[in-house]
Amino acid sequence: MRKKIICMFLVFIIVLIWVVPVFALGPSSNTIYRGIDVSEWQGDINFREVKEAGIEVVYIRAGQGFSYKDSKFERNYEEAKKYGLKVGVYHYMTARTTEEAKQQAKFFVSLISGKEIDCKLAMDFESFGNLSNSEINRIAIAFAEEVENLSKKEVVVYSNTYDATYVFSQEVAKYPLWVAQYGLSEPQDNGKWSSWEGFQYSSSGRINGIEGNVDLDKYTNDILLASNEKINNVEDPKVTKEDRILYKIRRGDTLSGIAIEFNTTVAHLASINEIRNPNLIYTGEIIVISHNYNNREVKEYKIKKGDTLSEIAIEFNTTVNYLVQINKIKNPDLIYAGEYLKL
Repeated sequence: MRKKIICMFLVFIIVLIWVVPVFALGPSSNTIYRGIDVSEWQGDINFREVKEAGIEVVYIRAGQGFSYKDSKFERNYEEAKKYGLKVGVYHYMTARTTEEAKQQAKFFVSLISGKEIDCKLAMDFESFGNLSNSEINRIAIAFAEEVENLSKKEVVVYSNTYDATYVFSQEVAKYPLWVAQYGLSEPQDNGKWSSWEGFQYSSSGRINGIEGNVDLDKYTNDILLASNEKINNVEDPKVTKEDRILYKIRRGDTLSGIAIEFNTTVAHLASINEIRNPNLIYTGEIIVISHNYNNREVKEYKIKKGDTLSEIAIEFNTTVNYLVQINKIKNPDLIYAGEYLKL
């Protein structure tokens, strides 16, 4: 009898889980704009074709960390404005203290000084290392408050649904949300924010004017600033501190994937972490990610007759997958003598 009751209870729980819906988070208004977000990884974008494809809003990465300016920021801003897109900007934040957050906020505003920005200024804080939740939230607040203080513009928080639910606090939720969650028509409720002003629903979109994948977004009219008057002039703080992150390897990670996520190279990660085999990393290990490499010149390799991509990867301590992605190679078995590869 007891076993029967336990079985009936388990069946009830399974049915309950199956039937109870996962509540969705709705938009902040009914006015929705089609959008994308871009960085130097999209190369030289044809914004005329992007506009003709129906895109209305574009968020552009301005920089990251203490001192790295996105190499395509100026071009992306000028071209997007030229073809009448509404422009937002974001900063990839890597601070580990509230003081560092303020320094990075000042650097961010210095990058966009004098520019006419249409959308709220976005904080992209998603790489936490070994920070506690309380530290993460203090750092996020420090960055957002400093950006608002310096720019006199409003801030929006970019976050995936997991971090919005389990990491960020109600204090961070006083800022509007630009949420990332893929494969769903609507993001899930996170228990903190009552609505979204931005929804990134794909990282593998295809849009005319952009070669390769691009993030696809929806934005409400609430993400627009009340005024797009030029951002206050703020001087670059000229912080020379090396920007370092401690990253815990997760199941399914590859060094090439981590390199792309943090805008670095497999060779650099392998070198500073003394990794002998870039194809062999272990779940749970901590690796150091340094961002001072960004000021170095991108290396190129001229393909010689008889070269293979695997041999080149071995020679330069990287992986075939990384070379394929950074050079947008469709067929790894087909490379041509005389062409140049980015390393």
